[in-house]
Amino acid sequence: MVERARRDPRIGPAIDRSLIDRARNGDLDAFESIVRARMDAVYRITAAILGDEADARDASQETFVAAWRQIRRLRDPDRFEAWLQRVAVNAARQTLRSRGRRRVREIPSSLIAAVPDRVAGTQAGPSDAAILDAALARLPVDQRAILVIHHLEGRPLAELAAILDVPIGTAKSRLFAARRALAAEIQAEESR
Repeated sequence: MVERARRDPRIGPAIDRSLIDRARNGDLDAFESIVRARMDAVYRITAAILGDEADARDASQETFVAAWRQIRRLRDPDRFEAWLQRVAVNAARQTLRSRGRRRVREIPSSLIAAVPDRVAGTQAGPSDAAILDAALARLPVDQRAILVIHHLEGRPLAELAAILDVPIGTAKSRLFAARRALAAEIQAEESR
């Protein structure tokens, strides 16, 4: 699947340019078609950045609300994919900011799944996925976003720069720093 993502950076069916143009002119049906085509990809990005299903659903919904409000200002319809991903990253950032103000604390499902092991007295070490999740959760949202867009979504560096609206050199530097920070967090998680 990673190979497919690297060959074709669009995850999901291609969106017809006429749909984007119609949506830019206020056609709600055209925009709904775009939402259906991109809903899964936007959810994957927000879920990977936020690490929480409920927050990811909220951020995905906010992504499409913001996209509908801003689509008339989309300067280059050919760059729609990068533009929508930037909107999704910003929605995830906003969700993270509001998360600190939320009073309800959710228990991650990974902790619930681990309870029977502790009760039975057999404490297995954390899985690689659990270590990666914990390490990613401790990274700043900008570093998580750049890693998710590049590695999970398979976006090349040039497209990553366009999504983040930064020069390629800056995107390269940020990706390097994010990888280094993730490696340090993984090492810290493994030593716990």
